[in-house]
Amino acid sequence: MVENEYKQDETKIYADRKGPAKMAEGIAMIRAYESSKLEAERICYDPYAIHFINPKILEYAAKHRDEANTTVENNSGSIVARVRYFDDFAKKLIENGLEQLVIFGAGYDTRAYRIEELKEKVKVFEVDHPGTQIFKMEKIKEIFGSIPEHVVFVPVDFEKETFSEKLFSKGYNRSLKTLFIMEGLIMYITPKSVAETLSFIAENSGKGSAVIFDYFPESVVDGTNKLKIAQDIRNFAIQQGEPFQFGIKDGELEEFLSTFGFSNIQNVTSEDYKKAYFHGKNENRNVCELLYFAQATIE
Repeated sequence: MVENEYKQDETKIYADRKGPAKMAEGIAMIRAYESSKLEAERICYDPYAIHFINPKILEYAAKHRDEANTTVENNSGSIVARVRYFDDFAKKLIENGLEQLVIFGAGYDTRAYRIEELKEKVKVFEVDHPGTQIFKMEKIKEIFGSIPEHVVFVPVDFEKETFSEKLFSKGYNRSLKTLFIMEGLIMYITPKSVAETLSFIAENSGKGSAVIFDYFPESVVDGTNKLKIAQDIRNFAIQQGEPFQFGIKDGELEEFLSTFGFSNIQNVTSEDYKKAYFHGKNENRNVCELLYFAQATIE
């Protein structure tokens, strides 16, 4: 009953908001919930995530705290692991001389504002749909008073526009060591857009540049995977109006990325990130066995 009530309320809440993507807010909610835990118990920390959640949703969650907490806890394992893994990867590259960070499909990503080393050393380009960016920029100004100087917003509709020209026009330097983050992105854009993005990275970044992203197997995207979790994930994306469009065949990540010129390719499974982060009280938390992380470099 509570779940149905929430879905009805959620539909009305989102109908009242124009522009920002539903998924961006949902992921921010997961980060906010994880960040509310004690330091010793949380997997990731994002003090700014709560600012991107509709107050009506927060109000609803407060009234139905137990149900809301259970729902988030049962469905957030791989998402919080992804945030932590991508954070750790970025920090490692910063230590090794990172000069630029490009976040494709930035959504409500707050790395530019919460990773101190980025503020000091790295120019950050946030590339995303104009509708989401407008709302985000308003919130960033509310939180900090202005847009931080090291952050550059690049509004792009991946399905209709070429991002490269806009990125260059905003000051992107192709000779610098750059990290490209695509968190929760490539499964939602067309194979053509994925190929164009990876080609751009390989051809327009300095030595030692890297890319990191997450992906689902192609069988999840095309519906041929008959596991219940695979069907549930795919159906949820469709219901949200953001259906999956791209996946990578099982066991073919290295072959796929090497065709673009990437090397040092690493595939990170749910077992890998569970082993890395889920200890103690988090040992038995659920993770999605179908969500993989991928990282690679340009030599």
